[in-house]
Amino acid sequence: MNEEFAITKTLVICPKLVCHTWSDEIRKWELPLTYSIVLGNPQQRRSALQAEADIYIINRENVTWLVEESGMPWDYDCVVIDELSSFKSSSSKRWRALRKVIFQSEYVYGLTGTPAGNGYLDLWPEIYLIDRGERLGRTFTAYKQDFFTPGAHKGYVVYEWKLKKGAQKTIDNLLGDICLSMSKEDWLNMPPITYNNITVQLTPKARKEYERFKADRILPVISNAIAESVDEDYDSAIVAEMAAQVTSKLLQMSNGNVYDDQKGVVHLHDCKIEALKELADTVAPTPLLVFYAYRHDLSALHEAFPKAVELSEDVIEKWNRGDIPMLLAHPASAGYGLNLQQGSNMIVWYGLPWSLELYQQANARLYRLGQEKPVIIHHLITEDTVDERVVKALQQKDITQRELLDSLKHYIVSEVE
Repeated sequence: MNEEFAITKTLVICPKLVCHTWSDEIRKWELPLTYSIVLGNPQQRRSALQAEADIYIINRENVTWLVEESGMPWDYDCVVIDELSSFKSSSSKRWRALRKVIFQSEYVYGLTGTPAGNGYLDLWPEIYLIDRGERLGRTFTAYKQDFFTPGAHKGYVVYEWKLKKGAQKTIDNLLGDICLSMSKEDWLNMPPITYNNITVQLTPKARKEYERFKADRILPVISNAIAESVDEDYDSAIVAEMAAQVTSKLLQMSNGNVYDDQKGVVHLHDCKIEALKELADTVAPTPLLVFYAYRHDLSALHEAFPKAVELSEDVIEKWNRGDIPMLLAHPASAGYGLNLQQGSNMIVWYGLPWSLELYQQANARLYRLGQEKPVIIHHLITEDTVDERVVKALQQKDITQRELLDSLKHYIVSEVE
C-alpha cells in the first residue's frame, strides 16, 4: 500500500507552552504545512478548529473540552500526543475523553522521553492509547495481574506494585514492534553534560530547628502509624500515608522556609540562597535557569535576586537572546517541549522533585538540539537532610527507565541487522 499523502488532517496534543514550539519548528524547517493553534476562550478555539489547516495544535488541558463540549467532529486521520507520559493516568478526565475517540484515527503517535518515569506501571495507559490494549491487556487491572505482584499494602489497599520475575523483559519484547527509542547521544553531536552536587551546610540554629521538627512532629506521626498498624504491614502504612507529608515538610525546611498549619510561611534560613548567590557570582555573566519547588521558594528567590524573571510565554524570546540573568521556573510548568537552550547552558536545582519525569524533562530544556556549550546541572543539596534521599531516589528510578529505553533500542538494532 502506498501511504504517500495518506494523512490529510492531523491533531497535535501537547502542553500549553509547547503549542507555539510546534509552530516555531514548522516555520524554522520551512515545512510546506499549514497549522492552526487551538487556544483561547471556547469561541476562539472553535474558530481555530474551523480554520483550513493541515495540523491543529491543542493543549492537553483542552482535550476533554474538544471531545465532550466543542461540538466539532473527530475527523483527524492522524493524532500526535506530544509528551505521552502526561496521559499515564487512566483515571484522569483527559485520558478517559481521549479513549472515546482516538481509535477513530488511522494513525496515532506518542512522543515522550520519559515513558516510565515512576516505573513500568505507568506504561499501560500510555500504550493503550496507541494499540487499544493489544500488547499489555485491555484493562489496567489485567495488566497488573499479569505482570506485577502486590508490594506495600494495608488491608485490601495496595500502595506499591512490583514487577514479577521476568516481567520486565516480557513487556520490553511486547512493545518492541511499536516503540522506537532515539536518544540525543545516539543521533546528535551533543556537548557533554555534567551533574554537580553543591553541598549546603545548615546553620546551627537551622539544624536545631530541623531536628526538633523531626522529633516533635514527624516521629510521633510515624509512631502512631506503626501502633495503628500492629496487625498489618506497618511499613506500607508509613510509606503510603505518611511519606508525602513528612518529606514535603522536611524538603521545605531544607530549602529555607516551611508552611505552618495555617498555610503561613515560616522562615528558617538562607543557606541555599547564599549558596546560589555564590554560584551566580562565580559563573557570571552566564545566565542561570533555576528550578524551584514551592511558592515560598519563588518568593525567596525574587527577594534575593531582584533581576530574576519568572518563566512565562512572554519572556522566552528575551531569555534566548541572553537578556535575562536568572530565569525562575517550576519543573511542572517548564518541563515539556520548551526551547530554552539558546539562553544558557547552566541549570540550578534549588529544590529537587521526586518525579524522575519532571527532573529529566526540565533538564532537557537546555540539553537539547541547538545547544552548543557543555551543559552543567547543579543540585543544591542540604547536607544530612531529605535532599540527599531525593537524589538517590532519582538515580534509582533512572535505572528502571534506562533499562526500558535500552531494550527498545536493542530491539530496533536487531531488526535492522
